[in-house]
Amino acid sequence: DTSAVAVAAAIKADRCDIYTDVDGVYTTDPRIAPKAQRLNRVSFEEMLEMASLGAKVLMIRSVELAMAQKVRLCVRSTFDEPDAPQLAPDGTPGVPGTLVCDEDEIMEKQIVSGITLAKAEAKITLRGVKDQPGVAAAVFGALADENIIVDMIVQNVSDDGRVTDITFTVPDAEYDKAISAIKKAGDRFDYERISGSKGGAKVSVIGVGMRSHAGVASSMFKALSDKGINIQLITTSEIKTSVLIEEEYAELAVRALHTYYGLDKTGA
Repeated sequence: DTSAVAVAAAIKADRCDIYTDVDGVYTTDPRIAPKAQRLNRVSFEEMLEMASLGAKVLMIRSVELAMAQKVRLCVRSTFDEPDAPQLAPDGTPGVPGTLVCDEDEIMEKQIVSGITLAKAEAKITLRGVKDQPGVAAAVFGALADENIIVDMIVQNVSDDGRVTDITFTVPDAEYDKAISAIKKAGDRFDYERISGSKGGAKVSVIGVGMRSHAGVASSMFKALSDKGINIQLITTSEIKTSVLIEEEYAELAVRALHTYYGLDKTGA
């Protein structure tokens, strides 16, 4: 994918078509939510978030390069019939295909464009950490030294200015290694105890329309609450909100949010 984008950028191509095993980018994984719809257009930023949060349609690096070089992408299926409709001259996808392009090319921006799911997320909490400069750097430096990728990070506000709690997530496969790295680096920072668990799932709501609409996060929390799903961690950015929940509720959460935000395909 990345090589194709690099070549397209070098020859100043109008568009780079990526043929894969799906016929485009969907609002969520159709295997989880059968009513998922194929998106006609999606912005580079949305595609980046989707790729980094669990969607496996495109490699993250290829989308980063396409965005930097302003190379429009079209995701199509390798199994298309040779005479399947192509993109129109203005870049509007026919059937099939999803155009990944600059946000300015998308006239109608949905508040939420997609729901992603990443399973096998482990949660680790350091309790009673001394609340002083350099502690967070020491904690995450110890993990970085072991090449452990940290995802969600939440630090509680210290009531007395002396101690705080730090919670973060790593892949399940890195859980034991992360615990060991923290304990091994214990002389670099003080904490009372460490706890954690495997088997979490990260569900994310993504959309460039979230920039200009308030209340998307709160409505997400309500939709999950209505299904009796407890939220363990929350992180947000300008165009996405992610929550950590128990993995057994992951697919229920995806379907509930997909319906809640009006992404279900009508008649499906």
